[in-house]
Amino acid sequence: MTTHKNYHWRIAGFYFFYFAFVGMFAPYWALYLKSLSFGVIEIGMLMSVQPVMRMVAPSLWGWLADHTGDRLMVVKLAAGLSALTYCAVFFVSGFWGMLLALAAMSFFWSASMPLVEATTLTYLGKQSANYGRLRSWGSVGFIVAVVGLGYALDYIAIRWLLWVGLVIMVGIFLFARLIPPTETEAHHSDEQPVWSIVKQPQVLALFGACFLMALAHGPYYTFYTIYLVDHGYSKGAVGALWALGVICEIGVFFLMPWLLCHATLPQILTVSLALAVSRFLLIGWCVDSLVLVLLAQVLHAATFGAFHAAAVALVHHYFRGRHQSRGQALFGSLTYGAGGTLGGLISGPLWQHWGASLMYSMSAVMALLGVMLMLWKLRVVETARE
Repeated sequence: MTTHKNYHWRIAGFYFFYFAFVGMFAPYWALYLKSLSFGVIEIGMLMSVQPVMRMVAPSLWGWLADHTGDRLMVVKLAAGLSALTYCAVFFVSGFWGMLLALAAMSFFWSASMPLVEATTLTYLGKQSANYGRLRSWGSVGFIVAVVGLGYALDYIAIRWLLWVGLVIMVGIFLFARLIPPTETEAHHSDEQPVWSIVKQPQVLALFGACFLMALAHGPYYTFYTIYLVDHGYSKGAVGALWALGVICEIGVFFLMPWLLCHATLPQILTVSLALAVSRFLLIGWCVDSLVLVLLAQVLHAATFGAFHAAAVALVHHYFRGRHQSRGQALFGSLTYGAGGTLGGLISGPLWQHWGASLMYSMSAVMALLGVMLMLWKLRVVETARE
């Protein structure tokens, strides 16, 4: 009989390829769109399609997973259809064609991760503090993609990006078929409607703070690469800067068990938001200083790594039993989906009319609002050290 530990590589493989796609798409897809002669507002709209789908699709897929009781079947279906619909990008070059292709691909692609997050935390059980070590393989996949493509694109045509994306999509599909099954334990909240959990003050505070953090990151994920290239950084250097942030993210994933011995999950979220304020001000106003740009990327350890690990753990803490899949899906939809969508949509007009420095200053303001929300509601958050 296969031991519990032998399944780790299957989950790790899925994370690797899933976030390798993010490493291909987030830093470089805007450059591909720019090569098709789209303007900054059109690029902002197209890059916002994925977070729009993350806002709409996960809740539908999460409901289907909980309704059927077979979330892994849903993961496999979504992974296969996302690879199939991705192929449309090879045949479109106009705005509306690209919009439809990205919408179809993202609708299926965004379904998998919340369900896999729920599966991973159920699989780990009482060892959930080790979530970061499995999730770190996604960060490794991101680094491989972002660094490899960063240097490759200095020598090859940007259109090769499409083929890299297809190979990664196939990898996602193959590992989706290998994820181990888990059994969801019954919980006394199973008979409650999921919205009764969402309306709890501590859950609203969590979702609100994460929404603001995702909103703050919208301009970063949409325009950071173009922003650096416009200031004289090579594509290879840009790839290395993206990779630096993710390397620091991996480090904090491994440190999470230690951090949780010294701070609660809400405290980790609050400090991460506070550091995001500094990070976005550095990006907006100190882009010509390599030292400060490097410092801003090191802070990715907090603004994504620690923040994400703590947020996912809190969602798992509040949404139990048959609500696990929908809890992670709602979290993704209402925070990363809605926040990322709004952040991406407003970043184009902000840059065009007021410049990149003000755009990233607005990111800092959103993170500051998140700090204020967490400090206001921190005392009512009832969670144990995990």
